[in-house]
Amino acid sequence: MEKLHKILYIINDNQYVNQRELADKSGLSIGGVNGIIKELEELGYLIIEKEKRKSIYKVTEKGLKNLEKSIQKEKNKKIKMHQEINKKVTQAVILAAGKKEEFGMPIAFLDLNEKKIIDRFMDILNEHGIEKVVIVTGYKSEYYEEYSKKNKNIVLVKNDKYKWSGTMMSLSMVKDIIDDDFLLLENDMVFEERAIKEILKSKDRDCMIITSESGSGDEALVEIRDGYVYKMSKDIHQFNKIDGEMIGISKISYRVFEKMLEQFKENKNPYLNYEYMLMDIGREYKIGYKKIDDLVWSEIDSMNHYNKFIKRIYSRLLRKEQEIKINNIKQKLKDILKIEENEIEEIVPAGGMTNKNYLVKISGQEYILRMPGNGTESMINRVNEKHNSTLANELYIDTDILYFDEMTGIKISKLIENAETINAQTAKREDIMELTTSILRKLHTSELEFKNKFDVFSEIIKYEDLLKKANGKNYEDYNDIRDKVMKLEEELQNLGREIKPCHNDTVPENFIKGNENRLYLIDWEYSGSNDPMWDLAAHIIECDFSEDEEELFLQKYFQTSNIEEKYKKKILIFKICQDFLWSLWTNIKEAKGDDFGSYGIDRYNRAKENLLKL
Repeated sequence: MEKLHKILYIINDNQYVNQRELADKSGLSIGGVNGIIKELEELGYLIIEKEKRKSIYKVTEKGLKNLEKSIQKEKNKKIKMHQEINKKVTQAVILAAGKKEEFGMPIAFLDLNEKKIIDRFMDILNEHGIEKVVIVTGYKSEYYEEYSKKNKNIVLVKNDKYKWSGTMMSLSMVKDIIDDDFLLLENDMVFEERAIKEILKSKDRDCMIITSESGSGDEALVEIRDGYVYKMSKDIHQFNKIDGEMIGISKISYRVFEKMLEQFKENKNPYLNYEYMLMDIGREYKIGYKKIDDLVWSEIDSMNHYNKFIKRIYSRLLRKEQEIKINNIKQKLKDILKIEENEIEEIVPAGGMTNKNYLVKISGQEYILRMPGNGTESMINRVNEKHNSTLANELYIDTDILYFDEMTGIKISKLIENAETINAQTAKREDIMELTTSILRKLHTSELEFKNKFDVFSEIIKYEDLLKKANGKNYEDYNDIRDKVMKLEEELQNLGREIKPCHNDTVPENFIKGNENRLYLIDWEYSGSNDPMWDLAAHIIECDFSEDEEELFLQKYFQTSNIEEKYKKKILIFKICQDFLWSLWTNIKEAKGDDFGSYGIDRYNRAKENLLKL
């Protein structure tokens, strides 16, 4: 059929063409051309008239319609750029150079009740594994400069020509920072979290979020053909049909970004916006989409937009997000436990620092559902955690586990009835010390066989690698302090390291007192074979014991007032190692967007102070 249309197209252009010329222009043999002409005649696409000894070929109305369909089909053909799909995206670009004078500040710094728009952006991106956020600033850039001081995963690029340029100019300025696929966001909007979740899940490495038309009068309207974006414009008169509205959330592959930059080199219009450059690439390459009809979102271009959003839309957006989260949790519980939805009576957030925990009530029984936090898979071995926590339960020091998926990290455990979580203050009470030291001694002398070994010096090397991958930074004198810390390994060997089953994260909040004064030790994520003095050192520094309180705690644990000096020295060494390690952990988390305030530097400085005591 392709050869047939090729001959018909040439004839349509010149009805006086002869068969030799047809053969030359089409690349076919004269015999092949002769056969195709006969077929075209039989199909009614062509009639042949004789003028003297010369043939004149005339394309019929039927032939013209068929040729039109063929050309249109060719026009709709697009190239699939990538064979690899579902590539993990860890970078994002926020275009934030624009000026809106009536606000007196960048739009991203407007308040959303308890936080600012930029905080919401960063929370959502961090939640979904975005490790590097490049923000292109312009108007009032000092706001972002101050903000980035507390967010180590933010990289700023300033567009000094923001008054006289469009968004493509801003996007082009990140070319030396972005080195892989990325999310592209506009800063003047607030949207549901699921928009980011859905676009990251899309198999198309180049795609955009579209929704139903908002009717704002300034929509970037979209037409879809053959499953890909065909046309985009703010002019409604250009469309045969409208399939939705682009809202300013896209996923861009690095190869498409390179093509956008290449075309932009020839640009003579500084006011060009990136979405139209993307559509230029889309003439030849497939640009996908994800349509979310009922997405709650709002563009904020004016004070009127902002006030309307705060008064009418934001509360609805938050309710929708919470509803979706609860429904997702319900679905997980139904799938995991093979129960009906009506058996799930209650789901309530229950906090969590590394993970997200929920109190769930199923058929009258209460449980804790743990949903692992983003990025924890690189720091925690869930297979080891499951093995160790199962043994701890058998030892009667942890609560019953209903479900544990070592692949996802999802865990469901029985809620401790009448639970009292120990804190740094209550941990100083003598009666509580009796309980905590008793349960630690029971663990350390149990001879449980943990599969893994927790070695702080190996952990330091692992965390350093994770920090490097997250593009994080260490403290100025880090290398000098590191040398001193790593030399402590030899000191520990000389003192004699005992390897026993250990919890390794004995913060007071991991001790829960239940009925009949029974104490539980929960959260075995960092557990492994180690020197028991590590657990004692961790509890002492996390509870901020005074010297007298530490002395009492050790007497309770060793059941004697005569504590050998080697144990005291090992505890001091492990205090140093823990402060050093967790300051490094904090730098990793902050490089990925979390904010721990002075937690990391405080622990680092305490490690340096304790080094002077050795």
